Amino acid sequence: MAEKFTGEIQSIVLDDASYKGTGVTITPTYINYFFGNNGTGKSTLAKAIKSGVGVTYAPGKSAADYLPLVFNQDYIDANMHSYHNLPGVFTINEINVAIQQQIDTKTAEQATAKKAHTDATAEKKKKEEQKEALVKQLHKDCWDKTADLRATFDATQVGKKKSKQFAEEVMRHAAAEQDLEELKRMYDSVYSDTAKSYTRFAEVSDTTALDQLAGIEILGMAIVNTANTPFADFLKEVGSTEWVRQGHSEFHAKAGDRCPYCSRIFEDDFEAVLAASFDTQYQTNLDRMSSFLETYKAKANELFVPLSRTPVELYPAIDIKPYTDKLETLKATIAANIGLIKEKIAEPARAVTLDDTAPLLDELATIIVGFNKLIDANNAIVSAGPKKKAECTKAIFDHMAFVLKDILAAYKRSDKALDTEIAAQQTIMDTQKGILTQLKEDLRILNSQTVETETAMKNINTMLRDSGFEGFEVRPHADGSATTARNYEVVRTETGEVATNLSEGEKNFIAFLYFQQRVFGNDTDEGDPREKIVVIDDPVSSMDSSALFIVSSMVRKMIEICRNNADNRNAVVPGNFIKQIFILTHNAYFHREVTYAYASRWDFVSFYLIRKVNNKSVIRLCDATDPNCPTARMNINPVKNSYAALWDEYKELRSTVPLMNVIRRILEYYFLQLCGYEGNDLRKCILEDNKEYFIHDEYGAEDYSKYDLAASMLSYIAATSIGVNDGINYVDEIIDPELCRETFQMIFHHMNQDQHYNMMMGIH
Repeated sequence: MAEKFTGEIQSIVLDDASYKGTGVTITPTYINYFFGNNGTGKSTLAKAIKSGVGVTYAPGKSAADYLPLVFNQDYIDANMHSYHNLPGVFTINEINVAIQQQIDTKTAEQATAKKAHTDATAEKKKKEEQKEALVKQLHKDCWDKTADLRATFDATQVGKKKSKQFAEEVMRHAAAEQDLEELKRMYDSVYSDTAKSYTRFAEVSDTTALDQLAGIEILGMAIVNTANTPFADFLKEVGSTEWVRQGHSEFHAKAGDRCPYCSRIFEDDFEAVLAASFDTQYQTNLDRMSSFLETYKAKANELFVPLSRTPVELYPAIDIKPYTDKLETLKATIAANIGLIKEKIAEPARAVTLDDTAPLLDELATIIVGFNKLIDANNAIVSAGPKKKAECTKAIFDHMAFVLKDILAAYKRSDKALDTEIAAQQTIMDTQKGILTQLKEDLRILNSQTVETETAMKNINTMLRDSGFEGFEVRPHADGSATTARNYEVVRTETGEVATNLSEGEKNFIAFLYFQQRVFGNDTDEGDPREKIVVIDDPVSSMDSSALFIVSSMVRKMIEICRNNADNRNAVVPGNFIKQIFILTHNAYFHREVTYAYASRWDFVSFYLIRKVNNKSVIRLCDATDPNCPTARMNINPVKNSYAALWDEYKELRSTVPLMNVIRRILEYYFLQLCGYEGNDLRKCILEDNKEYFIHDEYGAEDYSKYDLAASMLSYIAATSIGVNDGINYVDEIIDPELCRETFQMIFHHMNQDQHYNMMMGIH
């Protein structure tokens, strides 16, 4: 659906007087009609436009670029307070053609420069909006893509938990990929509420200590008895050498002088005989093996006990299971080796080989180094405190910058391109502003060479006479001549004396004539290059019908000039110096007089209704969906006469019976009351003179549907003089409403009234 054309004033926010606290906002077009009773808030709106408070102008423009001309009671009071001292209205002298041509050229250049400045301003604003959108998209992309990381490292996001602050912080960091596991451990230590130092694990000083223990070589030697006494030979013969040695060693202290096996009394020399049965080296080796067993146990305890004493409170990041599993394996290996040594002692002749413990100890040492590294890092962080928090936060944001590097790079490229384009538009704006400044000065000089006041004065007097106000006129103030006067005075025609005691209507009418000349002229002899915005607030108070008619005509001319800014096709009057116009009234007749030609121009004309509800003013835009085009809008004039209301009803009706009733009332009012036809003459013109146009040839047969409908429509008004309506019951709900509409339009067409039909239907 198309949008309305906004004018130079693009929006007005009202928050004063009866609008206080309502937040009423309007978006005016070029031509704006406001209808409302006295006291509803029309004057407050007019004053807001004049002051510029709450007013937003076209891009690149401000209040300084416009000349607001407001006709209201304040204007009347200010200018009609002293009838003998009206400021002069200066008008371009038509005789000085050459200078006027220069003015026209400069004015055209001014319009071109203003357009270029406005276009550049709009383009700059567009690029700035794109830049804002680009920044918002960056914030969103950065926020969305880092959701998991931000949740994981939430404590580092304090003060950065909104997309804007977060993205700005990321952009301050250099992209650097981090080890996330390491980063998480650091984060857990730094930001943990229970962060503390932990005890290190005992380390292995020598992993080969057990495998390279002194005397270990004895285990690989076959230790045998080499003694050759008769008893030694006997023991060897029966293979009981070790059995006897072990039994004697184990039980002789308990058995006393008896044999622990047969209970016989030993001979007195038994100990000597037994000792002689074992050689010295054999005994020495046996002693070495016993000593090695004790040494191995002691060294094993020295290694294992510290390793088995893990810290009372483990660092949470450590998985202790691999360590304890390996420790159990080491314990089992040591126990197995001790068993082998004991077996060697029991069977000295047997060679044994111990399992190596170095590989296990190496693995344990590696695990311990890893554990202690984590513990040391945690302890260092805890002891460093705030410094480590800063390092951790920086590392996290560096990593986020790395994750977002492609997004950030794309943003910087686009942002740089937009900055270049914005700078280019600013250059254009600065250039055009300089041109406009120079043109303003040029026009000031040219206008100062061509102004005069006589034309404006004569125009006022002519309109006074034409409207029947013959008792007074405007003349140059006594201090100046007719062509150089800077002021006017209102005088009685008969006496030449300054007029006093004018009626309210006379005073208002003269004030409006003076206002109209100021709209078409200038306030000073130097001219004013500002574009004009005209506001007319209830201009016809206390005026008679002739004055009201003339004021309406003047206002329509102003409207036409303003219209040329939006649509200069088929311009009725030249010029476009009125850039926007606001007409406010409570007078229904005046409102109808100045609106009837523009209700159909939805694109650049707006109608508003002002009301006061609970002592608060409200403004309603009067428009609706166009019934002939559901995708378009149409203006609704809040003030209607009964005839216009009939046409509005005609446009909306879809049922045949009420539609035919409205059609008959329109035909009667327009053709009988306005055009002066007699009912029978109208019937003859349509049903006899143009009969063939209402009869349609359908497949070789004549179709009288439209003819019969026309007859039904006209029979009612044809018989009004005698109050008889033979055809009133002809139409019922089975008749197609569209056929009724086609027939209705044909009546206007064949009566040569297409223009009126199109106007009332809003057809251009």
